[in-house]
Amino acid sequence: MTGWQASACILCECNCGIIVEVSDRRLARIRGDKNHPASRGYTCNKALRLDHYQSNPHRLRAPLRRRADGTFEEIDWETAVSEIAGAFQRIAADHGGDKILYYGGGGQGNHLGGAYSGAFLKALGSHYRSNALAQEKTGEHWVDTQLYGNHTRGEFAHAEVSVFVGKNPWMSQSFPRARVVLNEIAKDPGRAMIVIDPVRTDTAKMADFHLQVGPGADAWCLAALAAVLVQENLCDEAFLADHVTGVDRVRAALADIDVADYAQRCGVEAELLRAAAHRIGGAASVAVFEDLGVQQSPNSTLCSYLNKMLWILTGSFAKRGGQHLHSTFAPLFRLGGVGRTPVTGAPVIGGLMPGNVIAEEISTDHPDRFRAMLVESSNPAHSLADSAAVGRALGELELLVVVDVAMTETARLAHYVLPAASQFEKVEATFFNLEFPENTFHLRHPLMEPLEGTLPEPEIWARLTRALGVVDDAELDPLRRAARQGRAEFGAAFFEALAANPNLGKVLPFVLYETLGPTLPDGLAGAAALWGLAHKVASTYPDAVRRAGHADGDALFDAVLSSRSGVTFTVHDYADDFALIAHPDGRIALEIPELLEDLRALADTPASRTTAEFPIVLSAGERRAFTANDIIRDPAWRARDRDGALRVSVEDAATLGLFDGGRAVITTAAGAAEATVEVSDAMRAGHASLPNGYGLDFLSADGTLDRPGVATNSLTSSRWRDPYAGTPWHKHVPARIEPALRAPEQAAPEPVREAQVAAGGPAGPPVGRS
Repeated sequence: MTGWQASACILCECNCGIIVEVSDRRLARIRGDKNHPASRGYTCNKALRLDHYQSNPHRLRAPLRRRADGTFEEIDWETAVSEIAGAFQRIAADHGGDKILYYGGGGQGNHLGGAYSGAFLKALGSHYRSNALAQEKTGEHWVDTQLYGNHTRGEFAHAEVSVFVGKNPWMSQSFPRARVVLNEIAKDPGRAMIVIDPVRTDTAKMADFHLQVGPGADAWCLAALAAVLVQENLCDEAFLADHVTGVDRVRAALADIDVADYAQRCGVEAELLRAAAHRIGGAASVAVFEDLGVQQSPNSTLCSYLNKMLWILTGSFAKRGGQHLHSTFAPLFRLGGVGRTPVTGAPVIGGLMPGNVIAEEISTDHPDRFRAMLVESSNPAHSLADSAAVGRALGELELLVVVDVAMTETARLAHYVLPAASQFEKVEATFFNLEFPENTFHLRHPLMEPLEGTLPEPEIWARLTRALGVVDDAELDPLRRAARQGRAEFGAAFFEALAANPNLGKVLPFVLYETLGPTLPDGLAGAAALWGLAHKVASTYPDAVRRAGHADGDALFDAVLSSRSGVTFTVHDYADDFALIAHPDGRIALEIPELLEDLRALADTPASRTTAEFPIVLSAGERRAFTANDIIRDPAWRARDRDGALRVSVEDAATLGLFDGGRAVITTAAGAAEATVEVSDAMRAGHASLPNGYGLDFLSADGTLDRPGVATNSLTSSRWRDPYAGTPWHKHVPARIEPALRAPEQAAPEPVREAQVAAGGPAGPPVGRS
């Protein structure tokens, strides 16, 4: 194909629309897509450098099988599929399918594969899973489920007051046209921005109120803000009476808080805190966004509860510029209560177990331990806390299979590695559809054919499911014939087949891929699973779907297939918010007894978790201008901050003898690492940060191993986790920082040559041909 083609950025949950000019399989030029219904031409700097992802010289090009000596050999797809399916069947037969753990569900912006892997897993009887959401969002999901049974998102484009808690949207984006919206807020004297963050971030610099809390002290700040709303009569009493239950016990707990004491504990002046609370209480609309700064810190689930009180107590719901429930194209979490993992008894929230317990669930002689693991478009050996322990655990599995585009740290530990097509070589989509009143979905068409030797994930999972033999052609042929006749005929035959054969429902995406998929336009077979989702959306939100211009599920599906820049799939009225509350009484249930106990316990809880041995709080994984998790492995994509500097305060630099460009050793209870220093007046004394997405191995053209920056999870511990959700405390790691003993010019490690790699050195075992 030639000319400009519509696609999307894959580096954060916004997935802004882009248009791309392809030349010789490279993304030669990239611009924002003005026709995208959400981003409307907006992109940040990261999207313009996506060719560093697409043109990674170390793409996997054939299935790999580990040899007995730890090296890898290339094998053909037929052999790989047969051996992998057989190995999983044996484990399921010997130990039970529930001993197979799945990690993934799609990487950032790469979600369609996760729809099809579910069919393969169900056929095996596997149901335990985890992914990056269990590193961040399960605590908030647990709170949301109890409050109103759904997920909310603020309407920041129209909010009078926007509150960002542990969130720096100037860098991390997360809502449409983030920087445009932030600038609009900052320039409008009638609007206000409140940032709660220990760092003077780019967003905090624009804020009307920067509540620069001590690291880990957010709960005291949020509790004090909510207490001011109650104690100084700033609540919307009519809204609370009409739409909220459990208010009295919450009000009583907040009435007892000593605001001045909590202000001192969190490190914010009491008058500034009160002024911010009054700005919230007096606003016509308030929107709140919490993110990893609190979600990966102590008291994270309590913080999720408390920050939601800011808009619930003030009635900023179901109104323009407020907080809203929203439609979904596909749920990110499963419905249901909290289960438990088989070995440690850790919580399974929304269908996801905490990543922090995976190593413990494997490295044990417990009869219910996990025996096998499937990893899709994820890198838990690098991204989970205490990566050394995770690596050892993965090495103990009877079977580890990884599906990815590159030889990641996790792939090097696998028994089999299956090479996937890149996100621009296949049909793809994201299920981060979170906006209100208009919500969008974008099916991205492939910009080019898959790299030779690779397959799109829907085809990989279809081949593996076929190999299990759970559905035969005789069951599928009637649906294939109906699909060739037309969508109406297929729909009738499909629901008739499901009624007659409920087993088809267990592998529904596979059935759609095998029957409807071949009839879809060229390159779009992987979108077949969306047909069922489109019908579910149309039946769940019928009025909102019709307002968006779609008569029914088939019409919505057709629009998804044909709209290359994305489609608005629901348009809600503000009053719809109340109908989206899942509780039978249609009211918000404000009282959560366990969290009210934690709220009361704050009065007797120390705000700091540092010690004399580890006196500084390290934030392990800050988002910066050139960080993107580990989806881009080539360090050349970074125009600056190539080494991922350790940011320290001016005060700490002076005390510790550190200087810009120098080197420092960071030591925690879990490990030690060395980093380049950046002295920054944005940091509080006693607080330091390292960026995410560094410490990845990359073999340069001359055979030198490049591994810039620190792999932050060499410094974190899986034991530091939230008691409710098990989410890690990556943003609150007690640490000791000291100047490196050697001079700065000697700090860089000696280059690691290809000979070392071939010997099984730092880059892992080599790939050879069979």
